Amino acid sequence: MTPSVERPTRPQSVIATDPTVRWLAVFALALGGFGIGTTEFVAMGLLPDIAASFGISEPTAGHVISAYALGVVIGAPTIAALTARLPRRALLLALMAVFTVGNLASMVAPSYLTLVMARFVAGLPHGAFFGIAALAAAHLMGPQNRAKAVAHVLSGLTIATVLGVPMASWLGQSLGWRSAFGLVVFIGVLTMTALWFWLPDQLRTMHVSSPLTELGALRRPQVLLAVLVGMIGFGGMFAVYTYISTTMTDVSGLSRTLVPVALMVFGLGMVVGNLAGGRLADVSVIRALYLSLGLLGVLLAVFVAAAHNPWTALLVLFGIGAAGSAVGPALQTRLMDVAQDAQTLAAALNHSALNIGNATGAWVGGLVIAAGYGYTAPAAAGAALAVAGLGVLTVSVLLGRSVSPR
Repeated sequence: MTPSVERPTRPQSVIATDPTVRWLAVFALALGGFGIGTTEFVAMGLLPDIAASFGISEPTAGHVISAYALGVVIGAPTIAALTARLPRRALLLALMAVFTVGNLASMVAPSYLTLVMARFVAGLPHGAFFGIAALAAAHLMGPQNRAKAVAHVLSGLTIATVLGVPMASWLGQSLGWRSAFGLVVFIGVLTMTALWFWLPDQLRTMHVSSPLTELGALRRPQVLLAVLVGMIGFGGMFAVYTYISTTMTDVSGLSRTLVPVALMVFGLGMVVGNLAGGRLADVSVIRALYLSLGLLGVLLAVFVAAAHNPWTALLVLFGIGAAGSAVGPALQTRLMDVAQDAQTLAAALNHSALNIGNATGAWVGGLVIAAGYGYTAPAAAGAALAVAGLGVLTVSVLLGRSVSPR
């Protein structure tokens, strides 16, 4: 009788050290970030079309953006805590499935109310996916490349501002706003396929905890302070970005047809800043946060004057995107450091914090414009927010030194 020959399988140690396997896994995770970044920002440019489709005002249509952000803020900590015991690979697939279904529901929504509900559902997995994806990438790339791995996952979101959002916007304007969400559904299906084939079983060795352990992170002052840094400091960037179209046309004198170019310049800055921030944070997380937030504050202050010329405005706008985006991987790594055994919740909370920062910046920028200070005032207010973020970071550092002096 001929003995059966089993097909050889690669040992787990080979999977762990094979750079091709690692990079394909990180690419699959970044692809999910690309889809999430595209759907998060594309609705802003399609509000007039959505409003006309349902016969509502544009401010009312803007609630679909708020619904998505609310989904992120609620979903990130809730999902992270409740799914603490689940295998990471299966959880990432499930989160991307919910995201895809939420965007499919957005695409076919028969009424404004169902669209708002669909956007809320689509936002629920946002923070949890990024948080768990960051932990998975750090696990695969090793402790010496943690922040760099986080930056590569977040690069999907930043690249979306340069490629995904303009592509979806063009599609939505040409074929109707529903087609933009159709593109996101396609990206979601593509991501699930990539995760299925390229995310290694090595993730089974990742640490899992319990809901109570994860929720314990909310009792740690350093976790709360890190979240507060993102909520306040990151808001400075969005104080400018929210009103950038009118600022560039009415203050800088840029043609309205060239506003997409300004948005692309901002997006390119985000791509560069995200990757640079990851490298800086691998050297020193605290220094990276001080440098990125400090530079963001300076550039926002400079933008008050630079905004009056289209060339200087574009140059400084690139810098604002870069400095603001560099905060992301450093803050994500800081939360991973201070969370101890509640890694998943802390990583997910970063994206709740950044979305609250988004809303805070837009709100503060709107307040100073409504007060009659003009469209350069959001930059000044944003600089103040960045300085406030630095103040919170300093409190965190001093508290850490008093607890465990070096």
